[in-house]
Amino acid sequence: MAQQSSASPGVRDPPPTAGDDDHAGQHPQRSTSLRSRGSRSDRRASISSHVHYDTPEAYANIDDVQAPIENPHDEEPLRRRTTGLTGPEDENEVLQETSSASARRRSRIARRRSSSAQVDYDVPDEYANLDEAAVSPVQNPEEAAVYRYTSLEDRRSQDTLERRRSEAATTTPSRQPGIPYGEVKPEDSSAFKVSRLATQLYTISYLVFFSMLGTLARLGLQALTYYPGAPVIFSSVWPNFAGSLVMGFLAEDRMLFRQEWGVPTYAEELKKAREESGKDEESGGSQRSDSAAAANLAAAKKAYAATKKTIPLYIGLATGFCGSFTSFSSFVRDVFLALSNDMVTPDAVTTVPRNGGYSFMALVAVILLTVSMSLSGLFIGAHLAIATEPLVPALPFVFMRKFLDRCAVFLGWGCWIGAVLLSALPPDRNDGGPETWRGRATFALVFAPLGCLARFYASLYLNGKVASFPLGTFTVNVFGSIILAMSWTLAHVPLGGVVGCQVLQGIEDGFCGCLTTVSTWVAELSSLRRRHAYIYGTASVVVSLAFMVAIMGGLRWSDGFAELRCSH
Repeated sequence: MAQQSSASPGVRDPPPTAGDDDHAGQHPQRSTSLRSRGSRSDRRASISSHVHYDTPEAYANIDDVQAPIENPHDEEPLRRRTTGLTGPEDENEVLQETSSASARRRSRIARRRSSSAQVDYDVPDEYANLDEAAVSPVQNPEEAAVYRYTSLEDRRSQDTLERRRSEAATTTPSRQPGIPYGEVKPEDSSAFKVSRLATQLYTISYLVFFSMLGTLARLGLQALTYYPGAPVIFSSVWPNFAGSLVMGFLAEDRMLFRQEWGVPTYAEELKKAREESGKDEESGGSQRSDSAAAANLAAAKKAYAATKKTIPLYIGLATGFCGSFTSFSSFVRDVFLALSNDMVTPDAVTTVPRNGGYSFMALVAVILLTVSMSLSGLFIGAHLAIATEPLVPALPFVFMRKFLDRCAVFLGWGCWIGAVLLSALPPDRNDGGPETWRGRATFALVFAPLGCLARFYASLYLNGKVASFPLGTFTVNVFGSIILAMSWTLAHVPLGGVVGCQVLQGIEDGFCGCLTTVSTWVAELSSLRRRHAYIYGTASVVVSLAFMVAIMGGLRWSDGFAELRCSH
């Protein structure tokens, strides 16, 4: 029997050729080398599959390997929260702490529930398009193991579906506070209804009043943070951070407007959902029971968030104060000034010449710093609302309905008329000194309510058009940036006088500052799905900056900006 090849058992080697004989003669050890190399590779592969590190147990405490994104697929509504703890004992400890925190939260709400008479507003259906209370920044305040996540797109789709069902099922499609579309609110003999005209008057009055307060807060904070040696030389970042913080607090708050949450049916629904969630957590809970409890809790929170949109005082604080406290147009203006090397430090007169690479780095720094600080302010405010929940008092709605709402009418319109008079009539001073406060504040207060009201109505009628792209906020931010670029260019040409320069400054700080907003913008970014949020945020900055470059860049890179003729 012929002898088989030892290199490959059962398979005969092909007959050698003349070339092979020559090579074999020249390199007699090549075949042996190839065989040994293949065997070494096989041994390494087999060894590598069975080699493990003998690591100390303390290595399990390293937190650098925790995934920063727990839910990479943000389309999934039901989410499970994971912590850095490991082991079943640690998980049971987390569940016990969560259930006890939920129980304390439920007991606080139960103790503070009031039995006062109900007063309802007759609000238009378009108020549902306001994004200031669409989705809470923190959707798992109890840090439960399982919770339901709701994006802004989901909320928009649900509102649209409910509105259509309401229009098909009832002849009165008007939205009732705390009641989803299509459902009938139970009659309450102690309740009385505020007319739609009065509701809109109260809402507009709050917007006028709080837009002026937000403008004064923004101008004051910018003046406080602009000093020699400041680590951040563009002062618009601080109002955007502070306004986003207040927005996060208002959006996440569950106590300040607790008595405004109107319908006892939904208050009991929230209580029941939390009790079921607490029982499931104490008993270990199954996947199905956790999902049901999370769904019930999300539905109850949705009803509460829908009710907050119907409160004129909340709209005044969120849309009026926070939206006017922050300014998207000022943020884009600072981006352009960083790009064009016109951002002067507080302790300098002119800027130092630099190349284009440094200007690009400055542009990226302004964008990253403003967006990151505004988003962090939003979540810090939400966490602050959760932490201070036992201390936050509930505003009595009888006092608000019968006294505060009516006072807002006189305060809002009275302050606006006063600002107009202060700007139009020169002060009676004997020394005739320069009135710097007129150009800094009064002209901005005259134009502030106009910008705030324009943003409010643009949100009402445009935000509901596209669920994944808030068209109203995008429109006002871009349009406000265009108006600010035009006013900035006109104020920096060697024409006009002091009063004209002050009016243009008032348009920039007042109208454009209140027409554009960062607080609502970051609230939408945090609630949109990840892909839609990046598209929406990038489009807002790029389009606004493109218009800024087209309008302001012509003067900047031709004749240059002239000094302001204003007295301040």
